[in-house]
Amino acid sequence: MDLFDSARLRRTFELAFGHHTHPNPGVGALVVNDGVVVGEGFHSGPGNDHAEVVALSAAGDAARGADLYVSLEPCSHHGRTPPCVDAVLAAGIGRIVIGIEDPDPKVSGSGVAKLMEAGIEVVLSDEPASAEAVDPAYFHHRRTGFPRITAKFAMTLDGSVAATDGTSQWITSAEARHDAHVLRSQVDAVVVGAGTLRSDNPRLDVRIDGYGGPQPRPVIVAGSSPLPAESQIWDLNPIVITAEGGSAPGGEIVDVGGSTLPAPAVVASALGDLGYLDILLEGGPTLLSSWWSAGVITRGYAYIAARVGGGAGITPFAGPFGNIEDAREVEIFDVQSVGPDVRIGFQ
Repeated sequence: MDLFDSARLRRTFELAFGHHTHPNPGVGALVVNDGVVVGEGFHSGPGNDHAEVVALSAAGDAARGADLYVSLEPCSHHGRTPPCVDAVLAAGIGRIVIGIEDPDPKVSGSGVAKLMEAGIEVVLSDEPASAEAVDPAYFHHRRTGFPRITAKFAMTLDGSVAATDGTSQWITSAEARHDAHVLRSQVDAVVVGAGTLRSDNPRLDVRIDGYGGPQPRPVIVAGSSPLPAESQIWDLNPIVITAEGGSAPGGEIVDVGGSTLPAPAVVASALGDLGYLDILLEGGPTLLSSWWSAGVITRGYAYIAARVGGGAGITPFAGPFGNIEDAREVEIFDVQSVGPDVRIGFQ
């Protein structure tokens, strides 16, 4: 793969990025004939044409003998749409450059094999990590069976998410709260526990001036105790994940069985099965601690407020921290100033 191939492949990443396509992957495609871009496209969401089909349609007859660049291996199976490999063959593409093989077992190399069997030159990128970065949640889910779960919490500089009386609004600045809404705009669903529903009466939606994109699906993890009927969350048709016999005043109830509060791995798996692959966990200390202990949290963002509580408040994680050996090492991959506060990303 030469520099021209690399540059054109990067364009497919730009085309793919930022669209809400789950449970499908985000994909971009580019058709180049005799050095000229004659078609490009991206997948905009489930049920819509895949990126390759959009780009090939834009290219028309100019696709014959051309090079096709695509960020992800073309699919070779029937889903909501026909296989993209068939469209590539029908268009008469002579060469295809692919960012990365699809980890989905339904594809996973079969698209590449079918293209090669048809005599098309296939080039796989030598920088697959760049292609994976287009939609990391999709790759995480296909490889692990769980959605990518991002924990988010805000705390004082000395480590409290709330005062001992439960008050927490507002620990962080308006700028940090806006940034948290940007995080919400990038995910499929936002998860809280029943305790947060009762204490905070949240909406869990994106509230940014001018925002016109899709809203994340609110999710409540509940036990057997009744949920407050007056909560504003019911206006947003949340998913309520409960154990056997659980109920709710509204929303879509997903009964995962069992007799206790649904286990984090069970909830995560259920959300993945429903097509929610990128999850923001905004629960309180009890939910956050249980999901952390279960090992299903992929990464996190801690918003550190420019405030000092000066005493023992409520910490981000419930339960004891008994020994330093219990501390889990993480990688800090991002540190940013957000207004007067600081956001730290870790994984």
